[in-house]
Amino acid sequence: MSETKFPLQDVAEPNLYRDVFPYTHLPRVPFDGKGVPMQRAKGIWITDTTFRDGQQARPPYTVQQVVDIYTLLHRLDGDSGTIRASEFFLYTRRDRESLDKCRELGFAYPKVTGWIRAVKADFKLVKEAGLDETGILTSCSDYHIFLKLKKSRRQALDMYLDIAKSALDAGITPRCHLEDITRADFYGFVVPLAIELMKLREQYKRDVKIRLCDTMGYGVPWAEAALPRSVPKLVYGMIHDAGVPGELLEWHGHNDFHKVLINPATAWLYGCSGCNGALLGTGERTGNTPIEAMVVEAAQIEGRHTPGVDYSVITEIAQYFAQNVGLAVPANYPLVGRDFNVTRAGIHADGLLKSEEIYNPFDTEKILNRPVGVAITDKSGAAGIKHWIEQRYHVDVAKDDPRLLAIKDRVDAEYEAGRNSTVTDEEMAQWYQESFAG
Repeated sequence: MSETKFPLQDVAEPNLYRDVFPYTHLPRVPFDGKGVPMQRAKGIWITDTTFRDGQQARPPYTVQQVVDIYTLLHRLDGDSGTIRASEFFLYTRRDRESLDKCRELGFAYPKVTGWIRAVKADFKLVKEAGLDETGILTSCSDYHIFLKLKKSRRQALDMYLDIAKSALDAGITPRCHLEDITRADFYGFVVPLAIELMKLREQYKRDVKIRLCDTMGYGVPWAEAALPRSVPKLVYGMIHDAGVPGELLEWHGHNDFHKVLINPATAWLYGCSGCNGALLGTGERTGNTPIEAMVVEAAQIEGRHTPGVDYSVITEIAQYFAQNVGLAVPANYPLVGRDFNVTRAGIHADGLLKSEEIYNPFDTEKILNRPVGVAITDKSGAAGIKHWIEQRYHVDVAKDDPRLLAIKDRVDAEYEAGRNSTVTDEEMAQWYQESFAG
């Protein structure tokens, strides 16, 4: 690592990578054929932005909702440190009250941190809140530096270093959010900035964290893809060329191109310890990485359930958001959707009767407190009805039982008459009583 090898390139005109991002056409993924080695992070963990980025696309949470959701995050983590920190806005009275009430709970995890723009007026809010860590918006692409901030790269770098120094002078750990890194000139601006931040870390003997922000979801998980879109190359370059330890890196992504899960998992596998996300993937535009999904992903990568993590709280989180926040996820949404482990096909129901493992990815009842289910439609057949009855009433019934077949006849008649909705549990319960208890 050397600042002479990677000097700041203070160009006169912005590099907008028009060959990659033509704007009037879909973006392109160039491949340079040069891979980087996979080297998994020594430790992997998650940080939360439910109350920051997660609020940017919805009405503000009430103070009580923030406290409740923060408590659910803590219970999901189970004092394991898997969900390491949670960041909060600091701008309104409600922001500060929410932060204070969460901090009063005394939970070690997730740690309460802040978020500000790279201006000293905002930094005053961090000191007033008494926080020892804050995120700082440090936009790094020329789209932001030239077109939004109206600055040169040198001016932007100096501004970012100045606010980072202010944090360190006050004994506060800065977490620099490199906004729009997947459209940035990596070796012309990002690496030189990171090198200077690591110099500050050495000078102050206090960590400086860096968040790699895939603001537009342009990141791709392929090592042979070219910068600035390759997640492996971005992480590798930060560690090996900028000298940033993997445990000081976080990946923050958006789902514009359906890669919001694979990209942070890829970042973990190439050395970045942190994955930043929000519960249920809430957030700006297409949303952030879903925290509940990455908790499950971490267990798969590590090959074991993380000690302390209570995976069943994932189900409670979905219920809370539906009942108290008014956020209902799609029925087929993985892990938390109403029907994510419900089958409608008779052939699948028949498989479930023989062994749940045939059509259920894991023991959802034991791990998530979500038993596998069957929804009754015209495709369910006798096997589906049999599974529904046995699961609900804990009885054994044969597929050719006349009483069961009577229910099947009623189902078939409904759809022959033009029905196009699923048979409700209430209807099935009534038909069961009429056939089996009548």
